[in-house]
Amino acid sequence: MAPKVLVVLTSHGRIEAANSPTGWYLPELAHPYNVLTPKTELVMASPKGGEAPLDPASVKMFEQDAESVEFLNSKKAVWQNTQKLSSFRGKAAEFDALFYPGGHGPMFDLATDADSIALIQEFVAAGKPVAAVCHGPVVFTNVTRPDGTPLLKGKEATGFSNVEEDQAQMTKWMPFLLEDKMQQVGAVYKKADEPWGPLVLSVDGGKLITGQNPASAEGVGEAILKSIGL
Repeated sequence: MAPKVLVVLTSHGRIEAANSPTGWYLPELAHPYNVLTPKTELVMASPKGGEAPLDPASVKMFEQDAESVEFLNSKKAVWQNTQKLSSFRGKAAEFDALFYPGGHGPMFDLATDADSIALIQEFVAAGKPVAAVCHGPVVFTNVTRPDGTPLLKGKEATGFSNVEEDQAQMTKWMPFLLEDKMQQVGAVYKKADEPWGPLVLSVDGGKLITGQNPASAEGVGEAILKSIGL
């Protein structure tokens, strides 16, 4: 039986203050999906279940990326039929890893989602890898270990940088900046030498995996495979 990876997408599809659609970011699911699916079974979840909103800006931005375009055109069922995140609480034993793609959506729902926080704690307690890319690592910022210390405290980790957020012209619409938040909870925040350059960090023996930006998504998928021995 193939190893199973639980993938969690945002359900937040609109930034009201900006009067703009948002959601999860196309290559941050498409690229890891293509890395993972030959060897693992992916199970899709989101806070609300059903269709997880895809950020249309990511479709436009990656319209020249053949891998993303192919995924967009042929794999719609992957994100249109997600299961409710709450239904997976208590089921970490059924999976080999947990993965969160990014996009701006997670900043608004998954950052503080009680089911997500509980699920991450279950996977960590079971010694199973948890991974996220771009804005996805926001899901770790409110997670604590059994002794109450933040999950990220003292750990090298990365996520979408303040410079990248500024260059994307989204800083003023964010509830907070991810780089700042990760540092506030004690993460040893790292970023690539240049904005938008790939950076993947795998710490705790591969149990905590973070990627900085869309260019890091494929590498996160590869790190997940390595962490589960594939």
